[in-house]
Amino acid sequence: MTADTKDLDRNAAEAAATQAGADERPTLLLVDDDESCRWAVGRAFERRGYAVRTAATVAEALEVIEGQSPEFAVIDLRMPGPSGLTLVAKLKQADPNTRIVVLTGYASVATAVEAIKLGATDYLVKPVDADAIEAAFGHSAGNPERDTQDQLLSVDRLAWEHIQRALAQNNGNISATARALGMHRRTLQRKLNKRPVRR
Repeated sequence: MTADTKDLDRNAAEAAATQAGADERPTLLLVDDDESCRWAVGRAFERRGYAVRTAATVAEALEVIEGQSPEFAVIDLRMPGPSGLTLVAKLKQADPNTRIVVLTGYASVATAVEAIKLGATDYLVKPVDADAIEAAFGHSAGNPERDTQDQLLSVDRLAWEHIQRALAQNNGNISATARALGMHRRTLQRKLNKRPVRR
């Protein structure tokens, strides 16, 4: 075997190892009609070792995955055409193990609860970064392999945390928080007066 042949064999072996490594990366589907959000979040997850596929609509997302369910999905709630909740249901039907985080530009307890009932792992209000999304998947930053079974939120717990986040964002102002959540002030007051949900 000549030196050139050895170099070619070594290069072929390195290329095969690189390809095998790429195939072992966790897959993430990112669906958002906001191109800048898709680009920024997609790049951040690629740097963290994910194989990222992107789409701007539910229809485009279904074409992109072509029957191969992603391990993780980040889905914007409001897009042209069907809602992101439609895609959550389809992904969960195809593979119940897909971990899904739903993003939205507006806060609504009703849609958060609906997303969780359909099988989403969590629900975040934009703007968000990759750290927050990865935490919502139940991972420490940069560690897509960590098991999350014991960290999935209950619907009640999610609703409570969503209210608490909105309350913090509005500096404790109940009227402003109720408006942000799309609920009546008295309804919010009753929820806040109840004993906090236990983990």
